[in-house]
Amino acid sequence: MDALNPAVLIEQYGFTTVAIVGMAYFVYYVWKFINEELDPKLEEMHMGLIRLIDQIRMLDQDMIRLQEKVKVVLEYRERQKQLNEKINEDKN
Repeated sequence: MDALNPAVLIEQYGFTTVAIVGMAYFVYYVWKFINEELDPKLEEMHMGLIRLIDQIRMLDQDMIRLQEKVKVVLEYRERQKQLNEKINEDKN
């Protein structure tokens, strides 16, 4: 048990060596956490974002088509109104 005592390790190997080993373990732990926990979830979120962007594009295209249809219907109504007015004038 004395081998794991920080005071004994510092006395045997020096503070610098013990600090380097501690930092190396910390870096390994962070690297492992990122690769095993965060990367898969980021990839999953990335795929979800791509699907969402595609859906937004499709909705945008649908809105453009619908706007064009509304524009055509309004033009037809205006023409019909003008024709009706002209017919009424001709009758009078």
